[in-house]
Amino acid sequence: MDTLIAAGATAIWLGILTSISPCPLATNIAAISFIGKRLGSTSRVLGCGVFYTLGRMAAYVALAGLLVAGVLSVPGAANFLQKYMNKLLGPVLIVTGMVLLELIQFNVSASLVGRRVQARAERGGIWGAGLLGVVFALSFCPVSAALFFGSLIALSIRHGSRVLLPSLYGVGTGLPVIVFAVLLALGAQSLAKAFNKLARVECWARWATGGILVIVGVYFCFRYIFCLFPI
Repeated sequence: MDTLIAAGATAIWLGILTSISPCPLATNIAAISFIGKRLGSTSRVLGCGVFYTLGRMAAYVALAGLLVAGVLSVPGAANFLQKYMNKLLGPVLIVTGMVLLELIQFNVSASLVGRRVQARAERGGIWGAGLLGVVFALSFCPVSAALFFGSLIALSIRHGSRVLLPSLYGVGTGLPVIVFAVLLALGAQSLAKAFNKLARVECWARWATGGILVIVGVYFCFRYIFCLFPI
């Protein structure tokens, strides 16, 4: 139980860190601001933020759930992971941590949806905000991809969690977006101040998380690959 609670807390933190990373954060604010200006009222801006957040959460939960369920439903893969997951997790965590520390850099972004879907979402008002949340959630930059595929999926597979951990990750990604929707409704000045503060916090949080992932990954390598820490 304690292990699952720790995994759940980790999933929420990974979601928050994903949402406040520079690329997703700028996308979140731009999306809410764009739709909010078109709707023209404070209540609709907040509604837009809520639907946008729910769309992001649904996309992450669905994608993570499908990936984890797909892997765990294949007997050969499930048996392989049960035997070698701890050995594989060490190098995965090290690489993920190095990406967060910017020791490994990729200048590539990818989206699982097309521009036509995004354009349709932008014209859809509050309901379109939910679809836009799905669109932007499935648009990965290097940091968000490392956190999602390198950390959350590995964590979910290790604990056999198809729904719980992906859901908690989705909740984590939604919390900062809701906060920024409220700030946007209150005024642009409040949003600008919060953005500047959060940018500094994100840098430290990302580096701390990256360092922890590297340390844990090294420990997993020593323990499960080289068998130096049997206890």
